Amino acid sequence: MTTPLLDIRDLQVAFSTRRGIVEAIRGVSLSLDVGETLGIVGESGSGKSVTAYSVMQLLDRAGRVTGGKITFRGQDITYASRSVLQPLRGAAMSMIFQNPRAALNPIRPVGLQIADVLRAHGDISAKEAREKALALLEAVLIRDPVARLDAYPHELSGGMCQRVMVAMAIACEPSLLIADEPTTGLDVTTQKTVMDLLAEITERRGMAMILITHDLGLASQYCRRVAVMEKGLLVEEAPPEKLFGAPQHAYTKRLVAASPTKTSTVESLVLESDEVVAVRPVQPVTVRSGAPILEVKNLVKEFSGDFRAVDDVSFTLGQGESLGLVGESGSGKSTISRLICRLLDTTAGTIRFDGEDIGSVPAGQFHRSRFRKDIQIVFQDHGDSLNPRFSTFDSIADPLRLLLGMVDGADLRAKVADCATRVGLPLEFLDRFPHQLSGGQKARVGIARAIAANPRLLVLDEPTAALDVSVQAVILHLLDKLRRETGLSYLFVSHDLNVVRMMCERTIVLQKGKIVEEGPSAALFEKPKSAYAAELLAAIPHFDPTGANMRQPAQVLSA
Repeated sequence: MTTPLLDIRDLQVAFSTRRGIVEAIRGVSLSLDVGETLGIVGESGSGKSVTAYSVMQLLDRAGRVTGGKITFRGQDITYASRSVLQPLRGAAMSMIFQNPRAALNPIRPVGLQIADVLRAHGDISAKEAREKALALLEAVLIRDPVARLDAYPHELSGGMCQRVMVAMAIACEPSLLIADEPTTGLDVTTQKTVMDLLAEITERRGMAMILITHDLGLASQYCRRVAVMEKGLLVEEAPPEKLFGAPQHAYTKRLVAASPTKTSTVESLVLESDEVVAVRPVQPVTVRSGAPILEVKNLVKEFSGDFRAVDDVSFTLGQGESLGLVGESGSGKSTISRLICRLLDTTAGTIRFDGEDIGSVPAGQFHRSRFRKDIQIVFQDHGDSLNPRFSTFDSIADPLRLLLGMVDGADLRAKVADCATRVGLPLEFLDRFPHQLSGGQKARVGIARAIAANPRLLVLDEPTAALDVSVQAVILHLLDKLRRETGLSYLFVSHDLNVVRMMCERTIVLQKGKIVEEGPSAALFEKPKSAYAAELLAAIPHFDPTGANMRQPAQVLSA
């Protein structure tokens, strides 16, 4: 019997907090063979990343391994000293972190950061390290690698930063690569490119990989074996076709049921969560006839350097309708949403709301417009969009004070409580601050704040990005219910095409600031007319119980 590359036995990890000791990992056992790819799936707090950080001994000061054993290449590294681990990290085992921008040094060119890894594990000159760094950037297929070598992280897109992280991780050809949510926040085509790149590099170099993700579709396509974690426990482990085709554990069943597929509807997502209660639509969607609530015509937005982020875009949005905007990063989706909310000034074109021109009102003065309360936005990053000094109550009350002129008192308290109840937020959470809330709870606060002033148009900019699948399903149910009950119109901006298909009657596909296709969502997703839309749809990861969607080993293994 061969010795596994990595063997974890009965691992236990605890963190010291102000509220006492928290057991994050409670007896996890896993093994990984040479050249194997293992997926670890589960929701936030399940222990996925803590397990990986324990292997690398990168736990913060509050965390410590309290039991069990971690063996790498037959060597016990559970409590290994820094002198033992230093040669292993980067050279024998390496890690791709979830947020590449945060992991990269913002004041050091990426080429030097790659060179640092090479020189830390080999006696080579600065010139040789630079040449190898360039070769690594070429290996990860980054555009114009010579120019990128001297670029800083802020000058690169999210996808490029992720490629730089991959280059750093493979620089010393380690035996084990741990990828912690390597595609979070990336659009579907960039996500597919990064994952294909990782799979090909690990195959070519004979590396083993642990893929940590909450995306079941990614795990099913790129992993030969998948482990499911819940609350610090490993609850199920099997090949993906068995795990997702016939899940045995109740938690795995809930994950599978809450994950959007090519045929899912909002109503079909099964929700069983300790944190939230499922909500069901109460009436059919009614898109009112007559004049559209929003008319956008020949919209243009240019930034410095004659860069056109939005290029001659025209569309309408009916009253009570949900319209999806999809496309890759840089396609102009978020810029259009900010132009419509009057957070940015237009370069050309018109934006008419309820028949009146609002595009000509300077962004800095729109807060005085009578339409300010009618157009609200739910931002992508729920945490960053909330004032850290505001309680939940004050976050929801803020637009009521500013836009409706309400003053502190019983009426304001009753209105805030009503908004919280409508989004399923327990009233005891009104005294909590953002750092005391989960991702799903912050999302609810953002939605409650947006609907507080009774708007008529809600712009949703990636409202479920980076949320766990069950929390995402609850938020989608919530948004669907709100629209059915209130007649709100939605402009739904997302790179998650399955979500847009479920939530929107019509969809617009954007590429480089231009509309390349638009039409009823059902028809567009079933049979796209443009090659670009077809490419986007083909890149959506999904799990297939038959295993037919599993990526096959690369045929071309040349460097």
